Amino acid sequence: MNPEPQTLKRYQRETLDALRLYLEEARVAGAAAAFDKITAEPERAARLGRRRPYRPLPGLEETPYVCLRLPTGGGKTVLAARAAAIARDAWMETDRPLVLWLTPTKTIRLQTAEALKNLDHPYRRALDDAFDGHVRVFDIADFAHVRPRDLEANCCVVVGTIQALRVKDTVGRKVYAHHEDMEPHFARLRRFPAGLERLDDGGPKFSFANLLHIHRPLTIVDEAHNAVTGLTREMQARLNPSAIVEFTATPRADSNILHAASAQDLKDEEMIKLPVVLREHDSWQAAVNGAVAKRAELAEAARRDPDGVRPIALFQAQDRAGEVPAAVLRRHLIEAENVPEEKIAVATGEQRELDGIDLLDPRCPIEHVVTVKALKEGWDCSFAYVFCSVSRIQSATDVEQLLGRVLRMPFARRRREAALNRAYAFVSEPSFGRAAHALADKLTKMGFDEEEARENIEPAGYALDLEGGLFDRKPPGKPVFAHVVPAPADTLAALAALDGVTARAAAGGGIEIEVEGWIGDGLEAGIADVVPPAARPGLAEAAARYRAEVRNRLSPAARGEPFIVPGLAARIQGELEIADTDIFMEWSDWSILDHPFLPRANEFELRETSRGFEIDIGGGRPVFSYAGEEEAPSLDFAVEGWTAANLAAWLDKRLRAPDIAQGDLLRWSSDLVRHLTVRRGIAIAALTRCKFVLARAARDAIAAARENERGRAYRAALFEPDARPEISFDMAFAFRDGMYEGQRLYRGPWWPNRHFLGPNKVPAFDGAAGGEEEQCARAIDSLPRTRFWIRNIANHPASFRLPLANGRFYPDFAVELTDGRLLVVEYKGAHLADTPDTAEKEAVGALWERQSGGKCLFLTATESAEGRDAREQLLRKVGG
Repeated sequence: MNPEPQTLKRYQRETLDALRLYLEEARVAGAAAAFDKITAEPERAARLGRRRPYRPLPGLEETPYVCLRLPTGGGKTVLAARAAAIARDAWMETDRPLVLWLTPTKTIRLQTAEALKNLDHPYRRALDDAFDGHVRVFDIADFAHVRPRDLEANCCVVVGTIQALRVKDTVGRKVYAHHEDMEPHFARLRRFPAGLERLDDGGPKFSFANLLHIHRPLTIVDEAHNAVTGLTREMQARLNPSAIVEFTATPRADSNILHAASAQDLKDEEMIKLPVVLREHDSWQAAVNGAVAKRAELAEAARRDPDGVRPIALFQAQDRAGEVPAAVLRRHLIEAENVPEEKIAVATGEQRELDGIDLLDPRCPIEHVVTVKALKEGWDCSFAYVFCSVSRIQSATDVEQLLGRVLRMPFARRRREAALNRAYAFVSEPSFGRAAHALADKLTKMGFDEEEARENIEPAGYALDLEGGLFDRKPPGKPVFAHVVPAPADTLAALAALDGVTARAAAGGGIEIEVEGWIGDGLEAGIADVVPPAARPGLAEAAARYRAEVRNRLSPAARGEPFIVPGLAARIQGELEIADTDIFMEWSDWSILDHPFLPRANEFELRETSRGFEIDIGGGRPVFSYAGEEEAPSLDFAVEGWTAANLAAWLDKRLRAPDIAQGDLLRWSSDLVRHLTVRRGIAIAALTRCKFVLARAARDAIAAARENERGRAYRAALFEPDARPEISFDMAFAFRDGMYEGQRLYRGPWWPNRHFLGPNKVPAFDGAAGGEEEQCARAIDSLPRTRFWIRNIANHPASFRLPLANGRFYPDFAVELTDGRLLVVEYKGAHLADTPDTAEKEAVGALWERQSGGKCLFLTATESAEGRDAREQLLRKVGG
């Protein structure tokens, strides 16, 4: 994400000035009168167009509720961060306000919270500058971590979604639930406001919602313009906001728009690239070709730019069910457009090839980014210049979100090369008029007014942004072993060469050595081998004394203690292999020819209609249709030129996979085409017109066949009577210090005593803070027989895993018991306890336990089993 400039642009200052003036006036004249006065100012009235009367929220008539409109790319979030200080100064009656920051989705909630927690982020710097560093930021899931002292001493920002608050019945919702640990917030109140929710005994609920009601938060609504008006009157009363400030590009028609910045304002401040140069194409392949060519042309212009701009093309693929998913588009770029593979990044929900990559780095090789919706909620790069959609933009719902990424101007400064001051859109539409109209609609949804949208579209060829936690109890720094050994100077280099040893000449003679953290027997022996024999007894005594002193200050992992969990292995053709279904399949002699795809009418049907044809797959679900011949997608070749043989060859090329012999696949594809044309009587021309849908149906059939074969290979290797599974310490999983560096960590109030990596290095639990998985961890930590345990991260290459027929199983916890046995625990909530997936995991876990000869134990723990809670289940499993 590009850093927001700390120096505000003129339109940004004007936006915040309008908010300040309004709140100051509202303090005197009231919310409605202040709105009428501020919006009547001639310049602002001209911006707003037709004036609308102020619409108060029912039940909150005296609560200021206004909307600030800024087009996409205008820096709404950095202005929202500055709004807290304005509200403090102009409206609120506290130096340390509570801010409820509402976002439209969970993803944006997490990203916003992370940015606001990051001390180096411009959003956080804006808050810190305004409140002299007295700022605390909380995700709404962690509301129980808010302490009275936090609210007294800091501007506290709680980031949440409207979904966490919008309910008809508050029973069961955590923000409305009674929490005993929140009692300190209420104990110091002399009287309780009348609007608090009450318990049956008449006392107030110790709930987060009641806490909000008491503190009357400033509510910031970031790109969630339906949120506040979507709350019921009862909900609004529960929140009891002091003021509501909405930041959005697309206000509701009945929003109280106080101030509106225009796209021209952003263009004047060199924030966005305009106009958008539009070129329409009659096929997605042609649109992609045009986008690649334009990016190359812009790259030539950028070489003359002194700031080192590196134009990037952004491609919107279809989802996996579409004709052109990300994988197809990526392959097309490589094979048809000759784009080097290292210059393409795929950024989707499943492929996150931009993670950890700085696209603004001049050395970054990425020139083309393929996405579906991943950019919608967070990714950004002002080097994006070219947008290409392989879907019709008229119907694509996410185009405006992605188009916004190519509007941002690099470094918020106009470029010397005129071509670099424009954005470029390549689309597949039947006519320029229709494409321009659709693009104008998208720009309008991004905050342009209709006239601005029309004026800023040109046809081509014509002149025209925490982990780290809030209560992170950090242990003291690592201890350091320091010892002076009487040794000659010529041993200094040898000592310094030892891994983990710092060596220097001591002031009084000899050599001073330092070792940070634990000094194990191996390292001590290595030092002893280098120093003179006379120095070794003193070294041994000092090392033993140091270990005794610091043992309890270091985690078992930091002390180098082994924690090894044996893997499940299987004999495959006489060789012992780690049990993994991918490996089983490598040795499998399965053939796709054993799984012919000969669809009946209810499985694949093409129906002629008066206006074209429809294709149904699987019982009549329409997958692809067009209303008339003029709307059919253009092909690069005539349909009439296709035969059954070259359609089968086309399918063969589309469906190739490394685990299927090409000869078998070609025969399989030929059998499919022959079945449809000969036995089913479907014309080859019609099949060719729907070949992408046919390919998808065939791909699904192959996936089903592969899944079937994986299950067979999995059972044969592990569960059939002649299977020979084993437990292998040679193929074990070793947990080590630092293995989960960079992973999200648990930052709740609990401080575990026996976590292998240390109490402050527990990987984050699934679910909300204090949830069932955390409660299971607490039970494990409390077991008398637990020596140490670890939170086992799913899908991490170093984590312990067991095989499944179609994947891998990463149990939640691994435990070493005091008697040397190993316990693996999978926790399942009640809604997952009886699923087929859980049954498969239990079966392979039980197999692993059985083959261990009593060395290993496996348990699927639940909230309650046969009347026993998770801790009782654990005690029963380990024996006491």
